[in-house]
Amino acid sequence: MARAPRDHDPRITVIQQELFDERRSKVDKYRDLVIGRPGLGPLVAYELVMLTASWVPGALGLFLRSKLFPLILGRVGRNVVFGANVTLRHPHKIVIGDNVVIDDGCCLDAKGTDNRGIEIGSGVFIGRNTILSCKNGDIIIEDHANLGFNCEIFSGSRVRIGKRILMAAYTYLVGGDHLYDRTDIPVLDQGRTAQGIDVDDHVWLGAHVVVTDGARIGRDAIIGAGAVVVGEIPEFAIATGIPAKVRRDRRDGGPVSGGAGAVTE
Repeated sequence: MARAPRDHDPRITVIQQELFDERRSKVDKYRDLVIGRPGLGPLVAYELVMLTASWVPGALGLFLRSKLFPLILGRVGRNVVFGANVTLRHPHKIVIGDNVVIDDGCCLDAKGTDNRGIEIGSGVFIGRNTILSCKNGDIIIEDHANLGFNCEIFSGSRVRIGKRILMAAYTYLVGGDHLYDRTDIPVLDQGRTAQGIDVDDHVWLGAHVVVTDGARIGRDAIIGAGAVVVGEIPEFAIATGIPAKVRRDRRDGGPVSGGAGAVTE
């Protein structure tokens, strides 16, 4: 996220402060929130690329984005497909491997003052309208991950998605939380904390799963549709419910032990 202006008001978020600061021009606010780099050159390049290619439908649009988006992104591999109306914020901090598909309407938002941003491995599919949102955090999606449509990954520190994971539609990974210890002021005014999330290789997250900040999901685990993951889920576990409880081990059908969130029934 762009640097907060002087005399920051703790009662509002940094983004609100940036947008409402009357001492700064609209161009400066836009550059900090969207471009993430100083100077006229990056601003002009971004505007020309997005105006020329982002909205264009059909095969022509696919061709234009494949040629023009790499000019403003950090690094783009071979055979990367960008759908129509993909939003890019702080694009120089977005790195994409080979053979990646980013479907229509996705948002890749790498905002931050000192973060690395978004790293997408090779062979990744990101479904329509999915949002990857950094708030001075990092998002790492490793090779051959498959993210369904309308998913959201938020990172205030570090969120890792392992190799060959399957994430069904409407899944939400919340890599940050609000402080709420005080009752004399609203939660919005109490700041944030971020422990990060780690989803290991080969995990399957069912539709509408929520993974909360600080959660760890072991390799080859399955999280049932609608579950809310809090704490740790061991490898090869099948977990369901709110909060997610481990029902059995995939390897032998027996109960699973270990992990603060791995309650067995």
